[in-house]
Amino acid sequence: MPYGLYISAEGANVQSRRMEVLANNLANVDTPGFKRDLALFRARYAEETQRGDDRPGSRSVNDLGGGVWFDRSVTVHEQGPLKRTAQPTDIAIEGDGFFVVEKEGKEHLTRAGNFALNNEGLLVTQAGEPVLSDEGDPITVVPELPWRVSPDGAIEQAGTKTFLALVNVRQPGDLVKVGDNFFRALGPTAPLPPEVRRVREGHLEMSGVRPTLAMLELIETSRAFETNVTMIKNHDSMLNSLVNRVLKSA
Repeated sequence: MPYGLYISAEGANVQSRRMEVLANNLANVDTPGFKRDLALFRARYAEETQRGDDRPGSRSVNDLGGGVWFDRSVTVHEQGPLKRTAQPTDIAIEGDGFFVVEKEGKEHLTRAGNFALNNEGLLVTQAGEPVLSDEGDPITVVPELPWRVSPDGAIEQAGTKTFLALVNVRQPGDLVKVGDNFFRALGPTAPLPPEVRRVREGHLEMSGVRPTLAMLELIETSRAFETNVTMIKNHDSMLNSLVNRVLKSA
């Protein structure tokens, strides 16, 4: 198969994968605590080198390279904008850290602080998963009594303080996305030191997606995909013409 077809086909595949990542980002532009994903590419060897029929650095025609391929997607853990909601159950973390919730019997991390109180007075996520304290227990609030969230992340009620579990990981790469705004830690987590525990009551951390930038990237990617598909069609047309000429001359 002609060299150009390999490059064009791989280019179309890469742009298709990037469009999937960007489309998912745009779909979560209003999801609290969502962290956008970034598609990463890397250089691809020529097809013969990929198959092992040649080697890098051989200085043959196969040493020209084979375009790019999709490597992986990574999550960008920069803090999203904080929005004031005035809802006492909305809590936003300032700086590093994650809330800990019990999801499907396991501890998961999230930056989405759009919590609520259920009928039993448990502080839960929008899907009903309990929010955990720094002791690993669900947090209970008596709705009939006044309560507040202190700047250091404690639920204060009737003279008692129950600290929210606020933890962090060593490296962002230690986190795996589970759904839109939940993460599972691959390694151990560590509680945030008291001096860096900062939260805002009545605020939400919004999505980290910048809609205008994401839309421009999606348009750019769509055009790059169409260009590669056009290249494939052109190569196919040239091959068809070449075969027909050879058959006529034969």
